[in-house]
Amino acid sequence: MAVFDTPEEAFGVLRPVCVQLTRTQTVENVEQLRAQLCTVSDAALQELQQYILFPLRFALRTPGPKRERLVQSVVECLTSVLSSTCVKEQELLQELFSELSGCLYSPHAQKPAAVSEELKLAVVQGLGTLMHSAYGDVVLTFYGPSVLPRLGFAVSLLLGLAEQEKSKQMKMAALDCLQILLLQCECDDHPRPLSELEQKQLGDLFASFLPGVSTALTRIITGDFKQGHGVIVSSLKIFYKIVGFVLADEQLRRIPKVQEKPAVEPRVAKLMVHREAGWVQNTGDKLAVLIRKVVECVSVHPHWKARRELIELVETLLLQCGQSLVASAGPLLKALVGLLNDESPEVQAQCNHVLRHFADQKVVVGSRAFADILSENLHSLATSLPRLMNSQDDQGKFSTLSLLLGYLKLLGPRVNFVLNSVAHLQRLSKALIQVLELDVADVKIVEERRWDSGHLQASAETSAARPRSQVQRRYFRFFTDERVFLLLRQVCQLLGFYGNLYLLVDHFMDLYHESVAYRKQAAMILNELVTGAAGLDVENLYEKHTKTSPEELREIVTSLLEEYTSQENWYLVTCIDAEEMGEELTMRQAGLQAIASGTRTCQVASFPAFSKPSPTVCSMNSNIWQICIQLEGIGHFAYALGTDFRLLLMSALYPVLEKAGDQSLLISQAATSAMMDICHACGYDSLQHLINQNSDYLVNGISLNLRHLSLHPHTPKVLEVMLRNSDASLLPLVADVVQDVLAALDQFYDKRAASFVSVLHALLLALAQWFRDTGDVGQLQERRGGEEESHSSPRPAALRRGPGNTTTAEDIEQFLLNYLKQKGVAEGNVSDCDEEEQRSDPPQVDENDTGPYVEPPLPLHIQVAAAVTERCIHLLSDKSLQIRLKVLDVLDLCVLVLQSHRNQLLPLAHRAWPPLVHRLTNDDPLAVLRAFKLSRR
Repeated sequence: MAVFDTPEEAFGVLRPVCVQLTRTQTVENVEQLRAQLCTVSDAALQELQQYILFPLRFALRTPGPKRERLVQSVVECLTSVLSSTCVKEQELLQELFSELSGCLYSPHAQKPAAVSEELKLAVVQGLGTLMHSAYGDVVLTFYGPSVLPRLGFAVSLLLGLAEQEKSKQMKMAALDCLQILLLQCECDDHPRPLSELEQKQLGDLFASFLPGVSTALTRIITGDFKQGHGVIVSSLKIFYKIVGFVLADEQLRRIPKVQEKPAVEPRVAKLMVHREAGWVQNTGDKLAVLIRKVVECVSVHPHWKARRELIELVETLLLQCGQSLVASAGPLLKALVGLLNDESPEVQAQCNHVLRHFADQKVVVGSRAFADILSENLHSLATSLPRLMNSQDDQGKFSTLSLLLGYLKLLGPRVNFVLNSVAHLQRLSKALIQVLELDVADVKIVEERRWDSGHLQASAETSAARPRSQVQRRYFRFFTDERVFLLLRQVCQLLGFYGNLYLLVDHFMDLYHESVAYRKQAAMILNELVTGAAGLDVENLYEKHTKTSPEELREIVTSLLEEYTSQENWYLVTCIDAEEMGEELTMRQAGLQAIASGTRTCQVASFPAFSKPSPTVCSMNSNIWQICIQLEGIGHFAYALGTDFRLLLMSALYPVLEKAGDQSLLISQAATSAMMDICHACGYDSLQHLINQNSDYLVNGISLNLRHLSLHPHTPKVLEVMLRNSDASLLPLVADVVQDVLAALDQFYDKRAASFVSVLHALLLALAQWFRDTGDVGQLQERRGGEEESHSSPRPAALRRGPGNTTTAEDIEQFLLNYLKQKGVAEGNVSDCDEEEQRSDPPQVDENDTGPYVEPPLPLHIQVAAAVTERCIHLLSDKSLQIRLKVLDVLDLCVLVLQSHRNQLLPLAHRAWPPLVHRLTNDDPLAVLRAFKLSRR
């Protein structure tokens, strides 16, 4: 709290101290003055400013050597006065500036004086406080041509301190003071907003310092990381602010071609710079070298704040100096897109913000020069991409692909112009094809089989809870990091979103047909192109960009779907099982290429159709992955089209169901995942809902294909999948198809028994689940079975009424007459009169007589189970152990379904007993165990 508020009171207190300091310059006197200043208000200090500054300035200007401690104390006291007052005279500002700068200069050595760090820090802080204390226009009048030598000395002095001093505090203070001195500080009122003329004058003045400032700052920025990220951040800030101010396009457009002669000494006039076109071009080329060094160094700086400040540098220079620094646009854009997927969320957010700002300002789209630079960078990167992916580690590959993704984001709609170039399109497509090459040498891919019958239900539940964007885990030749694959998917999606979809699909379909080595990669790219074209997973920086229309997208998906599900691409050999291989080869026509591997490490195996195949592990792995990728593509298509995919269900659902029943685990999982994607896209609640709603045409297709089983060997798998993913409402629709299956089993029992038995197993398992609660029905059947004898005996109705009713003589008489008559008929003693009487006089029907007992028809599932049991009894003696085991499982389920209908079960059990005994006594131990389990039923 100040004690003396008026100038008079303050003068009375400060006068003795100031006189004493003027007479004797000692540290004690300076400290005494500083202590008295604390008791004076700021208003009083302002009135007495020059009086107080006189003894301090006198101490600094006294000739002869001075003690550093005294100079430091004087400078600190002077800084304290300036922090509380304003400098309102230009002459005082210039004198104080020279006096403070001179404290660090040795006139004899013609270089900065070798003084202590404390004194250097005090002087630097004093200079900053002095410039901030300049009032209003005083600070602007200070920056005239005449002050150029003094200002240049101070700038070089501060740059030397920032570069050479070891103390981080000293470095930061020097950089802060330099920022203030160049009028680039972030204070609200320092300086005030400049007019166009003032900006031009200051730009001309600072242009003289630009080479030295930019070079020294580059050395600081590219120096040791140990100097701290704060030094790097401050240096970057000064660098792009001074460059952006001097080379601003708006200023340079107003520079006259002829330089005006300044009213200064010739020696000073030589230091002035005229920012004409030649100088701008020369300076821009030299700065391009420095900017490239800065970008390369800071883009890999370990601290995120330094990388974030680099984004600020890119934004400022490209927005303000886009024409003058066109030679630096390449490195600047590369730095920006390279940080797009930075590990720091703050850097990512800032980078995305700048990208969106560039899109709004049309920095790239509206500038042909920038677009050409990006196109060339993209071509160069695509050319070197396979080499980089083969030589870099995963982090390097991630950075490289981030760069590629950033280029595409910046180009936006201009990607079309790049892709119209045949050279650019071929380079980019071949690079993506090579990078996405799969490693198919792992034997586990073929080994993973689907043995359990409940796999499909489990997969469906898993897929329902799994996000759509997740794909099967696959292994690539050139990388192992999942982030790299995610970036490649985003690259393809951006191409589909901004590029000409027809052009891209045609090009990659040509690659798909060109070589089997490209087929899997081309399919992966096509899948992502369609997803990107729908615009569902793409960040659109350009809001005015129009997406592909739904009609065009549906046409493209239809053509891709036909290609994927064609016989030569859908029915590939995926195992060495005799029946499976026979099925695959049957689907092929003469002249079609068979198995082929997509890797360089595996030999391509090809053989004519219907010849003896010799597939390798690599070729089967390749085929498995190709089918999985195509199934994944169908899921992508459904996701892209949404409810419009319902129009394609007729052609897509049946093939997917075929693969859902495949014995390969990966294929079955991919097909189930594709069905779940179809469910989500078309608005079905579950797989059961999907199958039930489309069961009519599925059953029709199964029925037709079963009649030509040699041409459609996978038909039983479709029925198997339907049964495992539906409910009892499906049974009436498939009842006739089951009869067709049994008929086909009778015809092909020696060739395709395994696939048919698998279908029957799925059928009985479904029946056991659908009709669990059959106790009441069973009891009713048992009661009616107990009355079977009454159905064959001619007992009268009265004898069947129950023990509570009495039998009359007339009833006994009628019973005997009927008995004698039927006996005569049985012996052939039938008279004509009896026949005429029987025809003319119809028998009188007793109202109380219920008539003969008629057994009601069996439930449909019991009929089906009985028919299946009859067929399976004949297969108990099959030579294949696998079929015998499966048949025993089917019979076990048949017993479970028929146990409530003993009249049907017991005769069938009687017929099955002899072969079952043979299984118990003379068979493989596995079959013996299964047979024993069945016998216990």
